[in-house]
Amino acid sequence: MNLIIILLIPLLGTTIGSFCVFFMKEQLSENIKRFLLAFASGVMIAASIWSLLLPSIEMSSKMKYFSWVPAASGLFLGILFLLILDNIIPSLNTKVVSSKFKKTTMMVMAITLHNIPEGMAVGVAAAGVLYGKVGITMAGSLALSIGIGIQNFPEGAIISMPLKTTGYSKLKSFKYGVLSGVVEPVAGVITLLLTNFITNILPYLLSFAAGAMIYVVIEELIPQSHTDKEKNYVPLIFAFGFILMMVLDVALS
Repeated sequence: MNLIIILLIPLLGTTIGSFCVFFMKEQLSENIKRFLLAFASGVMIAASIWSLLLPSIEMSSKMKYFSWVPAASGLFLGILFLLILDNIIPSLNTKVVSSKFKKTTMMVMAITLHNIPEGMAVGVAAAGVLYGKVGITMAGSLALSIGIGIQNFPEGAIISMPLKTTGYSKLKSFKYGVLSGVVEPVAGVITLLLTNFITNILPYLLSFAAGAMIYVVIEELIPQSHTDKEKNYVPLIFAFGFILMMVLDVALS
């Protein structure tokens, strides 16, 4: 029962964040939209570094040679994957689909990809408790899960709220926000069952997700958060999102 709770805590964070959409007005002002995009950019870059790239590097540090390969190759492949996806999927490049819908779709995809290795990380920790691996305790596994759950709060919000602005109902926006987090306990259970195999490729999956998130920030979020007339505050909002996620990651690690 304790392990089930540990696996479900990250989803709770996403659910609470997604619930924020019910407090939205029908339409957000352009300034608020840019604020959210800049904030989401900071959150996603910080999560890419502290939740994904640094754990990938740490997990690979015991390799005798080329310990940098998992982080570097996974990061490159994550960026390349979304770059190819962005160019070959017709629905993301036709005139029928607005650039706002495209941007939101890419962000949902990136955060969902990012949630998969996070769920796997929780699964690895839970497996350590279950199989009695040295250095992994129930308290440590619970702390990791709570930390990921807290950082999932802003991620749930930055999925559901932009979806509402593209025309989805509040209920549908909430559902899609929650669904982006459902992959975490699913990935955790799969990892728990296949821990001996998954552990070996987890550094690659972590950095792959980081690459996907960084691509979305550079290609979609930051450009959309700027206008010719008003952009001076964007770096400050980006910094606020970055610092908030960094503090959550470091304080709860």
